[in-house]
Amino acid sequence: MWHVTLYNVLTQINNVLLILIGIPFILQFLYMFLFWLPKRKFPKNEEKKRICVIIPAHNEEDVIFDTVRLLFERQNYPKELFDVYVVAHNCTDNTAQLAEKAGAKVLVLDDPDPKKHIVSYALKFGYEHILASGIDYSFSIRLDADNHVCDDFLSLMNDAYLSGAKIARPYESALNMTQNQFTRACGLYYIFDSRFSSRVRERLHIDAHVNGPGSMTDMEIIKKIGGYDTVSITEDTEFCFKRMLEGYRCRFVEDAVVYEDLPSSFRDTMNRNKRIAAGNARLLGKYTLKMCWNTIKQLRFSFFEQILTYNFTFICLLLCTWIPAYYIYACAYLGGMGALTGAEAAALGIAGPGLWQLLVIIGICLGALFFIAGISQGLLLILLDYKKMGANKRRELLSGALLFPAFTVVYCVTMTFGLFSKPKWVKINRNTGKKE
Repeated sequence: MWHVTLYNVLTQINNVLLILIGIPFILQFLYMFLFWLPKRKFPKNEEKKRICVIIPAHNEEDVIFDTVRLLFERQNYPKELFDVYVVAHNCTDNTAQLAEKAGAKVLVLDDPDPKKHIVSYALKFGYEHILASGIDYSFSIRLDADNHVCDDFLSLMNDAYLSGAKIARPYESALNMTQNQFTRACGLYYIFDSRFSSRVRERLHIDAHVNGPGSMTDMEIIKKIGGYDTVSITEDTEFCFKRMLEGYRCRFVEDAVVYEDLPSSFRDTMNRNKRIAAGNARLLGKYTLKMCWNTIKQLRFSFFEQILTYNFTFICLLLCTWIPAYYIYACAYLGGMGALTGAEAAALGIAGPGLWQLLVIIGICLGALFFIAGISQGLLLILLDYKKMGANKRRELLSGALLFPAFTVVYCVTMTFGLFSKPKWVKINRNTGKKE
């Protein structure tokens, strides 16, 4: 019967897709289960190198003054050994004036080309001017306009640099973790990669995912490539991929904490994930074969691990489209056949379980994902790292753990919409809950 054949074919396709979805999920579970591994500490060094901090900014007058001011006021690092550069990119507000007032060296970029109204062109412009200045910086730190960092941030990155790190990322936390229920759940989702994934990668000698706020780069690399050589939407990830392909290791400096302004609503998350999803899709199309080939060529699992992780973008698409559509179809089909048991279905040549067995399997899988991989994961993060999340007591964040599975659904939905969007670098509505 044609409908049996169709059902069997779709079931086999679904089984293959479940395997493809399951592989990166298993990797993430492994990272969570290895939470007990000790963090990597870089030895303290009395030698202090000269540092440039570069901050791309588009209409950020709400936050830029405090970001720059706190760097100069609170960093436990010689003030004469670091400079802060703010690239005011097509600003129509007082970003440039406020950054200069706070002590930054301001570079103004006004480019009428709408195709260049993304952060990568601001970074490219900034690094060109830093190289042209002739100042001999040892390494750079890239921050976003809303970022605050821990007081020892520059010292810790300096220690990592002097220990041989050429490219490194910090621990990413939130300025506004306790602002509302949404940010509590959102923060746990993003902090997972710092506390679990990045720590395990560092301990197992797998490259860190160096993607944005607080990232450190040896200026010799910038000189070698002639500035900043990526101009894509997700320029930070592409920069990381390129350097890995050139043979550089990407490290994780866990004690160096950067605090960023997290999305506090569905709309904010949608705007953020438009850029991430659209950029990741283009990036995977361009680099998947190169990264997989270098996994074999260099016998380095880091390349394949990066591709697996970034493929969560397409997994989100499957989770929002194929997976619900298939199981609704399967339940409707088996139910329409008279609620067949597994034996009855097999007798008709139908692959897989009967209706009731399928419903039980779906329930078990959803329960495991929501409670084991969701709530328990959030509770473990709170137990281990609540202080880095800006909370005084663990109970301030407990509601975030309970809502963690719900935010995962929101994340998948917004990433799926983002795959079909054309994001722009627009003014972001900043939240007021800040860590000082």
